Amino acid sequence: MSATHAALTQLLPLAGDTFDKNKVTPGVLGFIVFAALALAVWGLMKSMNRHMGKVDFQEAPEPAPAHTAPTADNPA
Repeated sequence: MSATHAALTQLLPLAGDTFDKNKVTPGVLGFIVFAALALAVWGLMKSMNRHMGKVDFQEAPEPAPAHTAPTADNPA
């Protein structure tokens, strides 16, 4: 039996006494993951706004229709 396994078997019953199955929280790791995701989304939104600000879109006017001879589909 390794020292780690022996230490875990000694500490596991102690954790079982204080563990409340009705009150489970994500803890510090859950907060760190959530904060990292929030920072990533904030950074992506900031980058998107910067890139959208560089866009200079002007719609070209429609070209005037060429004068065509009347047809059965398009009578003058």
